Amino acid sequence: MDKKQKARFTRTVWQFYEVQGRRDLPWREPKKNGTFDPYAIMVSEIMLQQTQVQRVIPKYRDFLALFPTVEVLAAASLGDVMRVWNGLGYNRRAKFLWQAAQVVVAQYHGVFPREAKALVALPGIGTNTAGAILAYAYNAPVVFIETNIRTVYIHHFFADQQQVEDKAITLLVGETLDEQHPREWYWALMDYGSYLKQTVGNKTRASKAYVKQSTFQGSNRQLRGALIRTLLDHPQTAEELQAALTDERLADTLSQLVREGLVHERAGRFSIT
Repeated sequence: MDKKQKARFTRTVWQFYEVQGRRDLPWREPKKNGTFDPYAIMVSEIMLQQTQVQRVIPKYRDFLALFPTVEVLAAASLGDVMRVWNGLGYNRRAKFLWQAAQVVVAQYHGVFPREAKALVALPGIGTNTAGAILAYAYNAPVVFIETNIRTVYIHHFFADQQQVEDKAITLLVGETLDEQHPREWYWALMDYGSYLKQTVGNKTRASKAYVKQSTFQGSNRQLRGALIRTLLDHPQTAEELQAALTDERLADTLSQLVREGLVHERAGRFSIT
């Protein structure tokens, strides 16, 4: 990429953000002292995985109202965490978030590490989520990618290609990164990518990393969610669950949830604790 191409690209992204940037998103609001809470950033990043922004906003506010600090979350029961999470789907994320909080408290005395390697070691935190935490919480000039970022770079640099590898996109992200203002630069990329999805379509289908999301209706994901919602009310036996949900996959799905630690069995009754 030559200097003129880079300048045109960065100007396009910044100009979009200046006019249409989403400055009212709650996880983009600093604390009173002007800093950003890495705990709140972690909550938002895990919630935003495979979930639309408008669905996340009220859940994010409710979650932080009940669990305002990493210490409070670490001390909570999984059942309490799941009750707040209920409705966001992909419930393993709630467990990972809860477990990550426990590790931060136990190993780091509630102070989030500032190294990507240490963050990736936390439950549910991958390389890109760790990068997002570092960029948004600490304004660190790190390189990471996610769906909206892929959309931007595929649209501008790989328009006629298929099976675009993340390593090729990552090189361009690093080359165009605003190292003085990485936090806002990534906000701008995220907002521009969201806009492109709405106007030119889902460019991430050209990514080698793209995996088509399965249909929710009638899926195992739907059954998992229904089981968890039912058990959040009160413990039940397998027979009671089968009568309520009448799905032949129930026994296997229930066993799966038990293996994952999302559901517990005691004396023949299943619960979320």
